[in-house]
Amino acid sequence: MKRKFFSVLLTAAFTAAAVAGCKQNVGTPEDNAVVEETDEDEDQDEETRVFGFSSTDMSNPFYETIQESVRTTLEEQGDRLIVTDPKSDVNKQISQIRDMIESGVDAVFLCPADAEKITPALEALDEAGIPVVNLDIRVSESDLTEAFIGSDNTNAGYVCGEDLISRRPDGGRIVIVENPEVSSLNERITGFEEAIADAGFEVVTRISVSDDLSGIKAEMDQILQNEDEPIDAVMCGNDRMALQILDSLEEAGRTDVLVYSVDGSPEIKSALSDPESPIAGIGAESPISMGKNAARTAEAILDREDYEEEICVETFFINRGNVEMYGTDGWQ
Repeated sequence: MKRKFFSVLLTAAFTAAAVAGCKQNVGTPEDNAVVEETDEDEDQDEETRVFGFSSTDMSNPFYETIQESVRTTLEEQGDRLIVTDPKSDVNKQISQIRDMIESGVDAVFLCPADAEKITPALEALDEAGIPVVNLDIRVSESDLTEAFIGSDNTNAGYVCGEDLISRRPDGGRIVIVENPEVSSLNERITGFEEAIADAGFEVVTRISVSDDLSGIKAEMDQILQNEDEPIDAVMCGNDRMALQILDSLEEAGRTDVLVYSVDGSPEIKSALSDPESPIAGIGAESPISMGKNAARTAEAILDREDYEEEICVETFFINRGNVEMYGTDGWQ
């Protein structure tokens, strides 16, 4: 059963594409710079609390930025963070979390490698009385967590679809790059398809991938070779997918295809600042804001203060007109 110290009645204003039950928090350009990791103080006093951070794949800059934001916020309060990397292996993640329990962590930040298969780790944490703040990808057994901090993924896809309609009012042919196994990516694609519904667009091909993105470029190369069925746009579930698509288009010399993505990484924003790049826009997330919210929520839980069980960090559209405001040297 979910452990709650206080019952909080959430009130929030929603847009048509917002995720139900979420409070939105805005990521600002001022949060853009990725923070530097500081040395841990070896002489910790008795009040120092130790948190665990377990994310699906720390080679993903998005999760690395969340971790850095969590660490910085915790260290401002004199707390410490232990980070593990299961490299997308849920069994390894479960084992690492059991090690955290044995080491006596006070709370755990978790982005699951598998939303369902992570349940044994959640049960172990619950039995040990260690609270869990779930990040980005919602676990299946949410009653075993104290809070969820995520992005408004549906809106991130929706704003991309809105921009596509404004650029292609007569419709067109679209390729979608997706990972059906990841709920957050599914929400992005759903938002995009909701935006373009009944606007004259046809999804001609779906490139479906898992953790290995290496096949995206080869599939896109093949699609571009079919001159009898030209495409007008590509919607990508995240920036790492979009980078593969941009490589394919660059090699083919194609600048007429509009590319959309969700994340807002420095690499994609740099491409967006290039007027010759096919990238048209980004449904931007704010992993820095996510990390700050997660750290403050975990501290409130341990301090037995009021906290919100669900926070949905606002997503927003970045294009060539405003990319300089957010910068290209870090996340927002």
